Amino acid sequence: MDAHAILLHMLKQLLKEMEIVSSQGAGYYTCVPFARRYNKLLEQARAIHDESNALLNTFQEIEESDPKDPSDKSNVLLGIRVEISQLIAYLECLGKGEDK
Repeated sequence: MDAHAILLHMLKQLLKEMEIVSSQGAGYYTCVPFARRYNKLLEQARAIHDESNALLNTFQEIEESDPKDPSDKSNVLLGIRVEISQLIAYLECLGKGEDK
């Protein structure tokens, strides 16, 4: 398995873990581990793929914050989930382009 495929698998697993933790309720989780892990995986995506690619440059690191209010916490988690999903979509499209 190449680094690209491993990165995709890890991002998909991170989404699953977020779903499990968030299903327990906003008062019981912290957003920091998810933001921190996303930031590390984004860094690896940039290392694996050409950083000069305009679309890859649209992704930014996520601030590692942990709001106390459950609705704020939910909003942070939603933002992380959107970024992970978009990065997965980007990497899947790159993979399809490499297969040709």
